Amino acid sequence: MKVLVSDNLGEIGIRMFQDEEGIDVDVKTGLSPEELRGIIGDYNALVIRSATKVTEDILEAASQLKVVGRAGIGLDNVDIPAATKRGIVVMNTPEGNVVTTAEHAIAMMLSLTRNIPRGTSSLKAGRWDKKLLQGREVFNKVLGVFGFGKIGSIVADRARGLKMQVIVHDPYVTAERIEKAGFESVSLEELYQRADYITVHVPKLKTTMGLLDKDAFAKMKDGVMIINCARGGIVNEDDLYEAIKSEKVARAALDVFETEPPGLTPLIEMEEVICTPHLGASTREAQTNVAVAVADQIIQYLKNDTIINAVNVPSVTGELLKKLNPFLTLADRMGCLHAQLAKGPLKEVAIEYSGDFQGLDLSPVSTAVLKGILTPMIKDAVNSVNASVIAKERGIKVTETVSPASEDYMSLITVRAITQETTNTVSGTILGKHDPMVVKINEFRLEMIPQGHSAIIHNLNQPGAIGSIGSILGEYKINIGQMQVGEEEERDTSIIYIRTDTPIPDEVIKKMRNLELISSVTPLEL
Repeated sequence: MKVLVSDNLGEIGIRMFQDEEGIDVDVKTGLSPEELRGIIGDYNALVIRSATKVTEDILEAASQLKVVGRAGIGLDNVDIPAATKRGIVVMNTPEGNVVTTAEHAIAMMLSLTRNIPRGTSSLKAGRWDKKLLQGREVFNKVLGVFGFGKIGSIVADRARGLKMQVIVHDPYVTAERIEKAGFESVSLEELYQRADYITVHVPKLKTTMGLLDKDAFAKMKDGVMIINCARGGIVNEDDLYEAIKSEKVARAALDVFETEPPGLTPLIEMEEVICTPHLGASTREAQTNVAVAVADQIIQYLKNDTIINAVNVPSVTGELLKKLNPFLTLADRMGCLHAQLAKGPLKEVAIEYSGDFQGLDLSPVSTAVLKGILTPMIKDAVNSVNASVIAKERGIKVTETVSPASEDYMSLITVRAITQETTNTVSGTILGKHDPMVVKINEFRLEMIPQGHSAIIHNLNQPGAIGSIGSILGEYKINIGQMQVGEEEERDTSIIYIRTDTPIPDEVIKKMRNLELISSVTPLEL
């Protein structure tokens, strides 16, 4: 078996490959996409960090590739759907650098507060700027932690040790769990209003891109300090620049950027900004941890077919995987659908299997449901191995029931997701041998292929509703590929499902929501 390491990897990981009988390893870093494409066909495994871009074009040339292993957590640089389509397992190492990244956020906060970088540079320039560099104490200041996953919870704990007042917002974590950990759960608005410092620890998602923008800064306390060691793009850099110029934001510390490397930008040139070149995970300990983890995972897979921390394949035997695969796809898409329908922190997931599942072990299917629900919330940190563990850590109750009979379908999966604000039920089945199909959303029966761009619309059951929707979509040249309409029982409303050839832009969604006969529009990306 041949392994290619295309990014810098801790030496211990290289030695593990070299010492393993039956495995040959080549270390070739700094390859251009063309160079990588030219040689990737010779390798069974690819080890990367953040530099290598594993695109569909690369994967097309990877005729022998079985597994891609990321020494770290983020997988923005891997085309996971393309890898899955080709049967290539994608793994990451989600536990290796959480402490390191959390510590970096605390270090950035303290450096920012006490002007350590500016003090160092002024002394080296021969100046004694003591009066210009007066700092603050962090003692008893309010730290707003935005995101209470593994890294955010560690930051909160470390800040508590500094005797700071810690408030937390995470739309996907219940207030009970945050308070059980000893912190105050607040709304995002309250976090903006009360925090002296705001540190960001959420994944890079459509809903979080540009979230800290001029409107968010306007709601914050005067003189707030911003720390971002999560992902570039969550903080709008142009708006941050203007907020610092206006003195709304006193200072900012950035480890990540919208474009990396960012070059010399007006924001980076500001004296009030300190920055590091994406060093959150760059410690000797973290790099050792992820190097050992990724090497062990790839060795175990290549030699024993053991799957660890895969984001696109469950840990099952090949024979069972072949039988379960259609149900796994359906379950994952149903979970993803639930994540987009839900409002508020998730409290309970109830999974019901009805009909003939031929005695199959359905636990991987339940895991796929949880992975589908959790992935939009925490993205790269969840996989087919740890989804159940993460659900338990977040206080989500998971139940499974099996019934031998199904009235309308040979086999039916029904998932009910309960949050603090909503309860939604989705049912799905397999048509033929392989095709997943959602057949019911709450009380609405439909035939929905769970992929692509779509929307669920609730409207008053009156003439003109459907026409008004079609007019707006036509105005923006958005073609409707499928539409289904149904009346909701005992109500004067209807529900409409539409699938479109292209994504529906936010401005179009907003216009549809403002229509007189429309009560809600929920865009879906599956």
